[in-house]
Amino acid sequence: MKMTFAIMTVLLLAAILAACGGGGSQYECTDAIGCVDIAPEDPIRIGYALVLSGANETLGIDSQRGVEIAVDDKGQVLGHDIELVGEDSECAAEGGQKALTKLASDPSLVGIIGTNCSSAGEPASKIASDAGMVLISPSNTAPSLTNPDLTWNPGYLRSCHNDNVQGAAMAEFAYNELGVRKAATVHDGSPYAEQLQQVFADSFVELGGEITTQEAVNAGDTDMRPMLTKIAATGPEMLYYPIFIAEGGFVTSQAREVAGLENAILSGADGMISPDFVAAAGEAAEGMYCSGPDLAFDNPLGQAFLAAHQEKYGEDPLSAFHAHAYDGTNMLFAAIEKVAVQDDDGTLHIGRQALRDALYATKDFQGITGVLNCDQYGDCADPLITVNQIQGGEYVPVWT
Repeated sequence: MKMTFAIMTVLLLAAILAACGGGGSQYECTDAIGCVDIAPEDPIRIGYALVLSGANETLGIDSQRGVEIAVDDKGQVLGHDIELVGEDSECAAEGGQKALTKLASDPSLVGIIGTNCSSAGEPASKIASDAGMVLISPSNTAPSLTNPDLTWNPGYLRSCHNDNVQGAAMAEFAYNELGVRKAATVHDGSPYAEQLQQVFADSFVELGGEITTQEAVNAGDTDMRPMLTKIAATGPEMLYYPIFIAEGGFVTSQAREVAGLENAILSGADGMISPDFVAAAGEAAEGMYCSGPDLAFDNPLGQAFLAAHQEKYGEDPLSAFHAHAYDGTNMLFAAIEKVAVQDDDGTLHIGRQALRDALYATKDFQGITGVLNCDQYGDCADPLITVNQIQGGEYVPVWT
């Protein structure tokens, strides 16, 4: 009877120990902002918040495909499948708030890729930060988003350039390469456009140029002629309007109708790198310039990506930030692998603050876009800027 009781006691203890992790002590999360626990058979869940509808949807679909190819290439992380959960962040603050509110309410999500537009990124970065999550943007380029004195939030990073670089590069191209001495700018009130045109203007003046006027349009405007007439009266040689597809199309197509702008150089930025912009602007887009990230990607990883994209989607990438989405997603995977604690049965425990710390500590990360190194406020890109000219409906690099 005593022997039977002893055996039962041993069996009971063994069962308890097995339930607590195969003979070891049960994992206890000590991370400052909590942990994500992933059961042995469950996937690692990654969210994305990208613009998937409206006039700028090619920007978001382009990034979504970059994320999807990164998932395909990775296959699994630490033996776990990867599941994607997506929301449309549109290209506005309201869309970013709505998308991140929904995603951040899901405690099983490890991290989020997004947003595309900086206007959506401002509220999104705060919501993600408050929820203890990480948010990695492939195309939020507004300088304010990584400025701790403005709208930076802990947990926010980006794999794309900072427009402090893009604006200065476009000013140098205009002044030194095109010989422009008088320029005007247009923005749409978004953080992206307003800040980028201001960096351009400041840099252009520092080089010795003159900004004749800085004007604004509203999202949804279609008649740009009154604004363009005002600009024409100031006599600019060049018009720089780093806005988005719909409004950019109207500015481009109507500029040639305004006396005084018939021969002005027209130029925009990466928010208008899309076949949809070329279609919207029509023949007036021919010969204009658009600044943006260098898309040469002359490396084996980049070539493999383009081949995979063509095979998976049957066409070339649609916009400018597919590779940045790919790199940002792989940065997240690498950080997960660095910090995850794995039980004997395959259960993963991922500390949220540990994940943030690992991402901010990213150094010498080899991506399609170059070598990424993150600073303490989340700027990670290797920020090479190219100026493209639209020739025959295609974006042809003319200066880097």
